[in-house]
Amino acid sequence: MKINKILIANRGEISIRVANTCKKLGIKSASIYSETDKDLPHTKASDESFYLGMGSLAQTYLNQDKIISIAKECGADAIHPGYGFLSENSEFCNKVTDAGIIFIGPAPQAMELMGDKKTSKVKMEEIGVPLVPGYHGENQDSDFLFEEAKK
Repeated sequence: MKINKILIANRGEISIRVANTCKKLGIKSASIYSETDKDLPHTKASDESFYLGMGSLAQTYLNQDKIISIAKECGADAIHPGYGFLSENSEFCNKVTDAGIIFIGPAPQAMELMGDKKTSKVKMEEIGVPLVPGYHGENQDSDFLFEEAKK
């Protein structure tokens, strides 16, 4: 599927960088903003800008349903989460794809696996990825860990 428009679900410098890249690629971009961010540069860097309303981060930039609704309203084919906020949220990724919109980022399964460092190290060891040597066991006693660190 060709992407014609991307909703950038973030603010500030990352939103500007994504919007500038979209322009270079010939892709339309849409940004979002809260009341306190209405005059910030990222709202002017994109082709369109949509108001999230007033309120806390939970009511604005973390409001998954509102962001997906705006993406549908503006005809976005994809959502770019930027970093922070929703970029590592597998639930958001699933909601986006369930809405028929492309999520620009890792698959939810990858987020879930790599979000837990211990699980991700075990998986990487299983498939032969070179790792920095270290202790990955259950014993977290400080004396034991000190001895392990000497190795």
